[in-house]
Amino acid sequence: MSMACLELSKEVKLKEEDVECTKDGSVDLKGNAAIRETSGKWVAGFMILLNQALATLAFFGVGVNMVLFLTRVLKENNADAANSVSKWTGTVYICSLVGAFLSDSYWGRFKTCAIFQVIYVTGLSLLALASQLYLLKPKGCGNRTTLCGEHSTMEVGLFYVSVYMIALGYGGYQPNIATFGADQFDEQHPGECSSKVAFFSYFYLFMNLGSLFSNTILDYFEDEGMWALGFWASAASAFAALILFLGGTARYRHFKSSGNPLSRFGQVLVAATKKGKVEAPENEDDFYQGEDDDDTTGGRKMLHTHGFKFLDRAAVVTSKELESQKQGDHNPWRLCPISQVEEVKCILRLLPIWLCTIIYSVVFTQMASLFVEQGDAMKTTIANFRIPAASMSTFDILSVAGVIFLNRRVLNPLVKRFKKCKDDDAGLTELQRMGIGLVIAVMAMLSSGIVECYRLKYASNDCKHCEGSSSLNIFWQVPQYAFIGASEVFMYVAQLEFFNAQAPDGLKSFGSALCMTSISLGNYVSSFLVSIVMKISATDNMPGWIPGNLNKGHLDRFYFLLAGLTLLDLVAYIACAKWYKNIKHSEKIQEHEEEDTCEV
Repeated sequence: MSMACLELSKEVKLKEEDVECTKDGSVDLKGNAAIRETSGKWVAGFMILLNQALATLAFFGVGVNMVLFLTRVLKENNADAANSVSKWTGTVYICSLVGAFLSDSYWGRFKTCAIFQVIYVTGLSLLALASQLYLLKPKGCGNRTTLCGEHSTMEVGLFYVSVYMIALGYGGYQPNIATFGADQFDEQHPGECSSKVAFFSYFYLFMNLGSLFSNTILDYFEDEGMWALGFWASAASAFAALILFLGGTARYRHFKSSGNPLSRFGQVLVAATKKGKVEAPENEDDFYQGEDDDDTTGGRKMLHTHGFKFLDRAAVVTSKELESQKQGDHNPWRLCPISQVEEVKCILRLLPIWLCTIIYSVVFTQMASLFVEQGDAMKTTIANFRIPAASMSTFDILSVAGVIFLNRRVLNPLVKRFKKCKDDDAGLTELQRMGIGLVIAVMAMLSSGIVECYRLKYASNDCKHCEGSSSLNIFWQVPQYAFIGASEVFMYVAQLEFFNAQAPDGLKSFGSALCMTSISLGNYVSSFLVSIVMKISATDNMPGWIPGNLNKGHLDRFYFLLAGLTLLDLVAYIACAKWYKNIKHSEKIQEHEEEDTCEV
C-alpha cells in the first residue's frame, strides 16, 4: 500500500512540474507542443541522415550507370543516351515541386516523405523485375562485349514507366526530407540552432556517402552486365530506408501545413492590381497587419521591406475596407496582411538568385553523362583489372567529404578570426559560398576540356565503339571530378541553407525544392545545349562535337563553351547577390502562455 502511495505521489509531482518545449512552434505526432528532451535533435536527425544515405544509394544504383544501360541494353547512341539521362534526371528534380507543394499545403513533411518513398520503392522493384524478365536478353548481355537484342514497345515502355516512377518517388521525397531533418532542431535555441546549420553539411555528406557504394560496388557489377543484381540491391536499400524512416515516427518534430500558397499569392496580386491607383503609405504601421490570431503565412510574421512597392497596395486599408471591417466583413482578395505581401516579395527576391544557379547545374550534370562517356573512351585498365568509367565519381564523393571537413574545421574558423567574430554564423555567407562554387565550376570545365584535348591526342579514330580507344589513363579525370565535388559543397550545401533560411515559414519545403529544381532545369538546359551544338556542328558531313565516336568529335570545345557560359553566369550572379535583401522576421508568435514551458 505504501508503494502505491509513493508511485501516486511521484505521478502527481510529475504532472505539476513543467517541462521545456521547443520555441519554434514544432509539434509532436499528436499535434501537441514538442517536448525538447524527448523529441527531435540528433537522435531524429541521425535517423534521417541514415535514411538519406540508403535512399541515395538506391537512386545512384540506377542513375549513375543509366547512360551505359541505354547504350548497351536499349542500344541508344551516345547523344540520345546523354539526352535521355538529362531529361530523366531533370524530371526527378522537377517532381520536387510536386512534393514540396503537397507538403507545405496539405500533407505535412512526414506524410509526404512516407508516401513518396513507397512510390520510390515500387518503381525500383518494377525496374529490377522488368530488367530480369524482359530487357536482359540474351542472358548475360549488357556488358562491354555483348549487346542485348531488340525489345518490343511494351518492354521499353515498362522500363520508362519504372524509371519515371523512381523519378516521381525520389523527387517528391528529396526536398521534404532535407527540410524535415532541419525541423528536428529548434532555431530559437542557441545549441540547436548551430546544429541546424551543421545538419545541411552532414545531410549532403551522407547523401554522397550513400552514393559511394553505388559508384563502386554496384557500378562494377552493372558494368559487368549484372544489371538485375544491381537494381534489386537498389530496391532493397530503398526499402530499408523506408523502414528506418517509419521507425523514428514517435521521435520526430513536425510543423503544421499552411494551406495552398497559390491562393495566398493570387490574393496579393489581385488586391494590388485592384488598388493600382492607391498610394502606399510611408509608415509601415499604417499597413494592414491582420488579426492577432491570423496565421495566414503559416509561421512567424514578416516585417515590411522596401522594394516591389506596387505589391504594398494589397495591404493598404482604404475607406471601403475600413467600412467592411466595421461590419465584420473581410475580403482577402481586396485586403491582405503585410506579412502575406512580404511572403510574395520574398519569393520574388529569391528567383534571380535561383536562376543564376541553373548554369551551374548544367556543369554538374555532365558528371553523370559526358564525363562517363569520356572516361569510357580512355584507358580503363590497371594490370588485368578494369575500372568502370562511372566509378570515377568516387573522387567527386571523396572531394565532397574532404571539402566539407576543411570548410567547417579550417576555412570557417579562419574567416571568423579574420572578421574577429565569435558567432557561429560569422563565417562565409551562403551567397559568398555559392559564388565560390561557380568559380570552381569554371575550373572543372577547363580541366575537363584540357583532359579531352590530350585524350584526343592519344586516341585511335578507327574504332567501332571507342571504349578504351585512347591510351590516356582514366585517372587524368580525377581533377575534374575533384573540382566538381568541391564546387558542390560551396554551391549545393549553401543553396540548401540559403533557400531554407530565406523561404517563408510556410514554404520551407518549397525552398528546398528550389535547389532541386535548379538541378532539374540544369539537366534540361544541358540536353538543349547538346542538341543545339550537334545541330550546328554536325554540318557539311562533319560528325559534330559529340558524335557516337568521340574520337572524331570535339567534346573539348563543348566543355570550354560551358566554362565560358559559367563565367558569364558568375558576373550575373554577383550583381543579383549584391541586390538581394535578407528576409526579416518579427518575434516568433507564442501559442503558450508560459514562455519556455509546457505542461505534461
